[in-house]
Amino acid sequence: MKPRVAILISGRGSNMIALIEAAKKPEYPAEIVLVLSNRADAPGLTSARDLGVPAVSVEIRPYGRDREAHERAINAELQNAGVQIVCLAGYMRLLTPYLVKEWAGRMLNIHPSLLPKYPGLDTHKKALEAGELVHGCTVHLVTEKMDAGPILAQSHVIILPEDTEDTLAARVLAEEHRIYPEALAKLAIESDFKT
Repeated sequence: MKPRVAILISGRGSNMIALIEAAKKPEYPAEIVLVLSNRADAPGLTSARDLGVPAVSVEIRPYGRDREAHERAINAELQNAGVQIVCLAGYMRLLTPYLVKEWAGRMLNIHPSLLPKYPGLDTHKKALEAGELVHGCTVHLVTEKMDAGPILAQSHVIILPEDTEDTLAARVLAEEHRIYPEALAKLAIESDFKT
């Protein structure tokens, strides 16, 4: 049986769509069973439903500032769906140690830089301002330290002299859409999720 995967999003979910489309192929070694957002108005929820994947939101508002309580509600949704692997795809909240520990070794993230360079936000701007010649994206396991987990896959793009943040971001995003499904497939094949 294929490992059951949930994707956590906060916005439009372009990487989510790439993962769902890859998983539709019969030979793909994982099954996307749930999309979850921390925002009820996330456009990606509609996209997921249109692609035949159940989609729910668990907003922070009812939990006030209790981030762990919010993540316990998220974890309950994941457990109820029988999820075995979690993919963060534009999920724009920092996770507490609770959820990271619950999914240790089974939670992936995609980041738009060649980590360890440029963790956090504004990676394309930082790469251009630093005069980098190459930039790219990284899929890594999630750990308590932001954007610092073990690297599963990377892809680079050449920075062109005429690049802007937008043109560079578009080329990096195309690589994200390619390597995220590959990294998830590799983890699904190499890991034993029967327990």
